[in-house]
Amino acid sequence: MEERGKQINRERLTETFQQLAAIDAPSFQERQMADALKERLTRLGFAVEEDKAGSLYGGTAGNVYGFRKGTLAGPPILFSTHMDTVEPARGKKALLGTDGRITSDGTTVLGADCMSGTAAILEALQEIEEEGGECRDLEVIFFIGEEKHLRGSEVFDYTRVKSKESYILDLTGPVGTAAFQAPTLIQFRIEVKGRAAHAGLSPETGIHAIAIAAKAVARMELGRVGEDMTVNIGAIHGGENSSNIVPELCQLVGEVRSYSHEQAMEQTRKIDELFREEAEKAGGSSRMDYQIRIRAYRTPKEHICVRRFRRACEKLGLPCTLVKTFGGSDQSNLYHHGIPGLVLSSAMELVHSCQEYTEVSELVKLTELTKLLMQDRDSADLGE
Repeated sequence: MEERGKQINRERLTETFQQLAAIDAPSFQERQMADALKERLTRLGFAVEEDKAGSLYGGTAGNVYGFRKGTLAGPPILFSTHMDTVEPARGKKALLGTDGRITSDGTTVLGADCMSGTAAILEALQEIEEEGGECRDLEVIFFIGEEKHLRGSEVFDYTRVKSKESYILDLTGPVGTAAFQAPTLIQFRIEVKGRAAHAGLSPETGIHAIAIAAKAVARMELGRVGEDMTVNIGAIHGGENSSNIVPELCQLVGEVRSYSHEQAMEQTRKIDELFREEAEKAGGSSRMDYQIRIRAYRTPKEHICVRRFRRACEKLGLPCTLVKTFGGSDQSNLYHHGIPGLVLSSAMELVHSCQEYTEVSELVKLTELTKLLMQDRDSADLGE
């Protein structure tokens, strides 16, 4: 494994990651990142396009798409990451330690989510270019607004995509791990309405909205509900910041996640009914609004993208671990537009925190893996 690692230009890979991580690209402010990626892809021989997705969200940039003709037979393969980074994400610095670990200065996130995968894609492409090596027809998409519930991939025009399989480089964990299944995520907001009254003079004439909400929450199953679902109430807001008023309104926000879309919808309906019941008992009312942020998918383990992944891991001596994830990624939207795929672990740890880090050794493994996937021959050539 060490000898194979020497084939990757570690210094250039590290420098590319540091350069990308230093670019400020909070969600819907990806202009500088989009320009940098478009310039790099053009130098690598890609035909590059940028869509108008950003204008839909008041953003500064759109999704970046690229296509490059390869030399190997077979349909193209899609590789993708996202351009945006969670806050605090301004003024980031990627600091390389003597042990090969790269961190921020502790005041911001590092941006390994998702710049580790982006750097690996770019370096794999650069290595193939310099070697004059064979590769598949390749498509790349760098999405905006992924951290805001997949906004960029939600509005992308998939009619331009030729690939029927994809690899999204956007998962924590050791390289050689890939997620083949992810959940539906439903976010909901509930408004409970009671009746205001003076809490000292006439509390009996009021209908206590917070009490209604509290009784409903106490009846809910929270946390892990069975093996395939989680339910959470994330915030409760009520009253008018005054101790002498029976609160008329109480608002709650929460979510349901499940590997079964139907079960997620059913659980959301049950929560709505539960709050309505408690409100009606007290003479109040309850109303729920919800949004389906992510829709569940499962890529079959016998799919060609999984077989490619297994072959590449075997060649590199990686473990090839297939997992389910309860997080979201752009793969959900790709899947529901006819592009099954895997989400690859991408040399990023403690993401969404100022303790986020990556390691050069893992970046090298990820680049090796990405390069092999780009160069994998068609299943027909392998007798599959």
